[in-house]
Amino acid sequence: MKKVISLILSVMMIASLFTGCASSTPVETTAPATKETAAPTETAAPETEASAEAQEFNIAIVQQLDHASLDEIRTSAIAELQAKAAEKGVKVNVEEYHGQNDATVLGQIGAQVVGDKVDMIIPIATLAAQTMVTAAEGTDIPIVYAAISDPVSAGLTGLDKVTGTSDALNTPFILDMMLAVNPDIKTVGLLYSNSETNSATPIAEAKAYLDSKGIAYLEKTGNTTGEITEAASALVGRVDAVFTPTDNVVMAAEGTVAEILSEAGIPHYAGADSFVAAGAFATCGVNYTELGAYTADMAMDVLLGGAVPEFHVMDGGIITVNTETAAALSLDYSVFATMANTVVEVVTGE
Repeated sequence: MKKVISLILSVMMIASLFTGCASSTPVETTAPATKETAAPTETAAPETEASAEAQEFNIAIVQQLDHASLDEIRTSAIAELQAKAAEKGVKVNVEEYHGQNDATVLGQIGAQVVGDKVDMIIPIATLAAQTMVTAAEGTDIPIVYAAISDPVSAGLTGLDKVTGTSDALNTPFILDMMLAVNPDIKTVGLLYSNSETNSATPIAEAKAYLDSKGIAYLEKTGNTTGEITEAASALVGRVDAVFTPTDNVVMAAEGTVAEILSEAGIPHYAGADSFVAAGAFATCGVNYTELGAYTADMAMDVLLGGAVPEFHVMDGGIITVNTETAAALSLDYSVFATMANTVVEVVTGE
């Protein structure tokens, strides 16, 4: 069981809202995910003639599993919720739940937070969002999800009080990057989990793109870290490059996957900068810190009585390259500067 952080920020009172960190002392709970309850930090609001308690919102953040991309989103969202609470003069209590990429655990978390009558649920990643929508059905709890690659295919559109952000991938562009570095590619490996709904669309797009170019592809899948590692090993000696979308299962194994592929001289093109920080060669995608903040802004707007908007697709266009991996593979990636306005260089572990 993990620890869930309860973050309380209080500032000056504002009139009629919709409904509703600090150092922490861990406390054990019987929830499917554990939580760390942060000691409340009170920021005194200026006295007014109509002095009253600041309105208070209880928000549950439900993270599908732990890996760098989703951690970055969660951290950014919490920071932005704090900032917006200070700006708007409200109290925000955030409890953080981790689903271990397990549908049963996520279902238990959903039952708990709905039973607790939270004011909002912010699920991170597709399975978490789908599970929270099911759990909250028949209630008036709004859901603002984060990082759903394909909200339409995931069944997360056209629902009352459900919206959020999408990190939809520009698959053809990433494959263009691949061919720009090596125009002579003959076979591309497609490495992904067939249990990840968000991988289905970009993998279909990759196949269509490669078919149009007359390039062969070899698919390898797995649904656990061990299976993904075995799948990566099975690509060695058979492909010239590997593509993976924003796949949570592969990301959880990326450190090992990157090592296997790099040692075999195979560049790994992936769907998010967290893969690259873990050792993959390159990506072009969204900034997950910005995505987390945008999601939090949407959440606060809804809590404060704003209309529930359509989901928002985050702008991409940021190429990220692992310079250590590039050196190990003896790859010249200077062509990327002609393809995007921003090229970010990182090393493994950043």
